[in-house]
Amino acid sequence: MTRVPSTLTELARLGFAELSAARDSLGDFAEHLEAFGAAADPDRALRLLVRLQEQHPDALRPVLADPAWAARLIRVLGASEGLGEFVRRRPEELAALREPLRSLPSADQLRRFVLAAVEAAPVGTPADVERARTALRVRYRRSLLRIVAFDLEHDDAVEALPLVAAALADLAGAALDASLALARAASTFPAADVARTRLAIIGMGKAGARELNYISDVDVIYVAEGADELDNARAVEIATRLAAETARGIQEPGIEPPLWEVDANLRPEGKDGALVRTIESHTAYYERWAKSWEFQALLKSRPLAGDAALGERYCATVHPFVWASSQRAGFVDSVQRMRERVTEHIPADEVDVQLKLGPGGLRDVEFTIQLLQLVHGHSDDRVRQPDTLGALAALAQHGYIGREEAASFARDYRLLRVIEHRVQLDRMTRTHLMPRDAERLRVLARATGLAGSAAELTERWQQTKIAVRSLHEKLFYRPLLSAVAALPEEGLALTSGQAEARLSAIGFVDARGALHHIAALTSGVSRRAQIQRTLLPVILQWLAEGADPDYGLLAFRRLSDDLGETYWFLRMLRDSSGAAQRLTSVLTASRYVGGLFERIPEGAAWLENEEELRPRPLAALLDEARATVDRHDGDPEGAAKALRTARRREVLRLALAGILDVITVEQLGRALSDVTTTLLTGVLSLVHRYGDGIEFAIIAMGRYGGAELGFGSDADVMYVYRDAGAGEHAQARAEHIVHELKRLTDDLRLPLDLDIDLRPEGRNGAIVRSLDSYRAYYERWSLTWEAQALLRARAVAGDEPLMTDFTALADTVRYPASLAEADAREVRRIKARVEAERLPQAADPARHLKLGRGSLSDVEWFVQLLQLQHAAAVPALATTSTLDALAAAVDARLVDPADAERLRAAWIIASRARSALTLWSAKTADVLPIDRPQLEGVARLMGYAAGGASQLEEDYLRTTRLARTVFERGFYGTV
Repeated sequence: MTRVPSTLTELARLGFAELSAARDSLGDFAEHLEAFGAAADPDRALRLLVRLQEQHPDALRPVLADPAWAARLIRVLGASEGLGEFVRRRPEELAALREPLRSLPSADQLRRFVLAAVEAAPVGTPADVERARTALRVRYRRSLLRIVAFDLEHDDAVEALPLVAAALADLAGAALDASLALARAASTFPAADVARTRLAIIGMGKAGARELNYISDVDVIYVAEGADELDNARAVEIATRLAAETARGIQEPGIEPPLWEVDANLRPEGKDGALVRTIESHTAYYERWAKSWEFQALLKSRPLAGDAALGERYCATVHPFVWASSQRAGFVDSVQRMRERVTEHIPADEVDVQLKLGPGGLRDVEFTIQLLQLVHGHSDDRVRQPDTLGALAALAQHGYIGREEAASFARDYRLLRVIEHRVQLDRMTRTHLMPRDAERLRVLARATGLAGSAAELTERWQQTKIAVRSLHEKLFYRPLLSAVAALPEEGLALTSGQAEARLSAIGFVDARGALHHIAALTSGVSRRAQIQRTLLPVILQWLAEGADPDYGLLAFRRLSDDLGETYWFLRMLRDSSGAAQRLTSVLTASRYVGGLFERIPEGAAWLENEEELRPRPLAALLDEARATVDRHDGDPEGAAKALRTARRREVLRLALAGILDVITVEQLGRALSDVTTTLLTGVLSLVHRYGDGIEFAIIAMGRYGGAELGFGSDADVMYVYRDAGAGEHAQARAEHIVHELKRLTDDLRLPLDLDIDLRPEGRNGAIVRSLDSYRAYYERWSLTWEAQALLRARAVAGDEPLMTDFTALADTVRYPASLAEADAREVRRIKARVEAERLPQAADPARHLKLGRGSLSDVEWFVQLLQLQHAAAVPALATTSTLDALAAAVDARLVDPADAERLRAAWIIASRARSALTLWSAKTADVLPIDRPQLEGVARLMGYAAGGASQLEEDYLRTTRLARTVFERGFYGTV
């Protein structure tokens, strides 16, 4: 009575999951029960074996009679549904598993074996060709079956990986050779011409490096030439047909399913280029038109099939381009694009299961090693290996990376490749995704031999991913420290020249200077130097990802020197990787921030807490300003200095917040305006006290009045006073206050230009007026442009009663009950004049951020004309904010929502670009740069990826062009 439970227990021990079904199906296979224990999926192996028994009992009988043969078949069936279907389709191919494969066949052996399938085949009719293709594919899969059996029976799959990958590449080459031979035999061109057409198939990528997967596209390039006086043009014509037919023989649907895709998209000009070229045509393209990434793609190229001598000549011709590519002007951009391909967009639900493209995946390994090869292979041909593991070994052997790290990562790479192989083998499909369900993970653990359970395999994979993610830092950056160390690490022999080449390759313009900074940061025995030696490789990697790594490293060194042994700074670098990475991001992005850090290095502490970067409320800023003034009672100079320092601190906070996308450009405008108001309020309290005989107020104008300031913006203001007992001295007293405001807010470190050009009569008018003088002027002399200027007037500092009364006066001027058509024409006339006269000479109207077509000026004048015309009837238009007024105009149905969105988008992108220009260069500018490095810096600050300069340019020109169309239609009344 105990027999059944013990049998089920035994089945469970062997790895069966469907115990009852397995017990019922074992039947004639019971004597091979132990063999199922070696199968990745015993249930599948048994299921496929049952099907074979049902469909092909005669073919299976000799297999079951030979225990070793049967065990080998069971292993294959348990690992691969796809190969199980193959032997069900072709039971005669079971014979391939009769004898164990002691060693893998050579490329020549594989080529002869597969080629034999088509050499004697008749090709007179399409049916003949189809039969030959079927024979070719069956021969390929027979060889594949033997390679899989070898792989599965090997004691250590990780150790066997390079051998298996090389054999798979050789087998792919054999299949291409056989398909090409068939294409030649079946060609409709004259046989003599076909015979004189030389065609080489160049293997690229993993096929070229002899590290192919079980299921993978095979990347190729075709090269042809004529022999025995056949014209090259004729040879290319014939070779093009041969190449196409060769690919069809491999990948076109047929009686026997396709093998894999033959991908020729790495050829010159990609899909748009000629399928086949001569060596001379390739050379001409690579000399004149090729991009750096195309040379990098050639790194793994080798003759794979076809005319080997021609293929060797091709490789000898193009390989020098590969190793010279690191000296090309566009190499750094190319490296950044390579890195983008490593971290290219992956569907969100696949990130955690990607073996190839995800963080810590295979592409991370390959990117780092190829980059090191390109940098050092220029001058050292010993590291010019096409395969990943060979290159890794050569780089370690010749001192470019540490031997221990190289060995560790070679193991990690092999482990990832083994998992990838087993995942693909399961269904014979091209995939790089780890299974999600526990049962498939259990099977995968058994297939790889790397773990005893799904959980154990997952844990080992996760640990490998973590190790691989640190590969780039350990292999590329850490050896840089050895070049400046008094006692280099054992096994590393990186010279200063080699270190400089490595730094140049990742974007440092002054590589020698960078090496000097590295030496300064890491030399000595201090606690700071020890921490920097540990952290600097990672920090260098982050800096290299920025737009200006040279300045970033310089600024980091200065900041480190300023903060010295400061505990919190060293702790932040050591323990808060997020804060340290944010620090490197802002330093490589902004000279403006770097300059502020020189005066306020303690601001780096805010990077640990995003809340510290958010704008402080105006009320809190004003409370601090009042406390500062009280603390310096009797010392106006000291108080003003403290207020200016506080302004710098808050501007730094906002600059960091803007760069790190903590705040929007609208929030930035309000916050910068609040900081300016705080300074003016504090300084005004120093020079204007109750009882001095006048009331005094500061009126914000322009973008300051609209709370739309950017970095580097002037602060447009007007001043107003009212006599409160000073009598005839009131004007002089007010002018004294203005002069003192100018003097005490003047800051060479962070200039603040209090611009009063928008006052009545402009530059010819008084610098300050009484409220009565303003009233008299506006009643008698005011021009339309002055009413327009008042649309942004906002009282920000001073005596409240006067501020209220000035606002009421301004409202009577800027919100007329109706705007005469003559006044509207005057507004349009002035705008046209501004465009014609104020745009700087030689400035491109399409690129000027303030006065250009569709830029800030267009949007603001469009909105302001609507306010002059309708604010009296639409109260929501009575606002100093451009965007708020635009939204109100939409609500009032004065502007179509789509048109408003185009205007808003133009205002946003122009405002962001203006601030980004200042942040990047620490200089005020109003023109979108033409200089590519500068435009790239601006683009990165605006959130574009590396290499996004052209995209920013395209986006800006398109956005402003659309806004200009709306402006001309709504402002001038043109279409």
